[in-house]
Amino acid sequence: MTGSPLLNAPSPGDRPRVVVVGSANLDLFAETPRLPRPGETVLGTSVRRAPGGKGLNQAVAAAAFGARTTLIAAVGEDAPGSELLGALRESGVDTGRCRTLPGETTGTAVITVDEEGANHIVVVPGANSSLTPLTGADREAIAQADVVLCQLEIPVETVAEAAAEARRHGVPVLLNVSPARDLPPELLDSVSVLIVNEHEAEHLRRGRAGIPPGTAVLTTLGPDGAELAGADGETPVRVAAPPAEPVDTTGAGDTFAGTFAAATAERLPPAEALRIACAAASVSVERPGASASVPARGETDQRYRAFYRRR
Repeated sequence: MTGSPLLNAPSPGDRPRVVVVGSANLDLFAETPRLPRPGETVLGTSVRRAPGGKGLNQAVAAAAFGARTTLIAAVGEDAPGSELLGALRESGVDTGRCRTLPGETTGTAVITVDEEGANHIVVVPGANSSLTPLTGADREAIAQADVVLCQLEIPVETVAEAAAEARRHGVPVLLNVSPARDLPPELLDSVSVLIVNEHEAEHLRRGRAGIPPGTAVLTTLGPDGAELAGADGETPVRVAAPPAEPVDTTGAGDTFAGTFAAATAERLPPAEALRIACAAASVSVERPGASASVPARGETDQRYRAFYRRR
């Protein structure tokens, strides 16, 4: 390679639009030397809190790469909800489509992280479960997007509704199949790219609903990079990931998905979008936290150039 596509960032007026439809949680982290086995108690070393949720994390990643990013989400009418909305605004994410729901509690994730960066995660959805149906303003935001990115920590009916609305307007839909679950055919019919890790890919293969022709499958492979199986039998594209020294892998997949969505919205070639997303994820695992570990565009550029330009 002779150069990096990141050096040619779009001007402010030409920044692509990414709409993320997903969850927003308060993450509670417990750090411990090792993860407990079932029924075992271990002593932790520290506890901290941070904004999280797959929707929020991915929106922050898309915005960090430079996309004009709107998050459609729901939080409770409580202090954690206000905290999350403030953090999103500070990260450059448009919160105009985030709902504050009276009587609901903000979603919470309890995350245990060991010294090697591995983690266990339990999510209590709270207000995320009430993100339905879409409003007229939500539909308008989706219609004006260059890419729509969804996950499965909110009602699948809402995800299917958002994907169908995007398809109606010719907007590509990226679906991060996490948490892994069976997908209704009407949702699959509206998706352009399914984003899965190896566990989720296996669940998808065992699922009852087949993947329609024309749908690509992007599999993240952790330190081994990522592979995009092209639609309609095209030759898969596989890229290596830059080496990293993991501190905390929480949110690395979200950094990848949000960055890939923003790069796709810029109409970069799929292989370049994969490399850029791998570079961003490799930076994120070297920092603690989920949304807090998302790198700025310049940091992703630096990692991209240091690794891929040598190859």
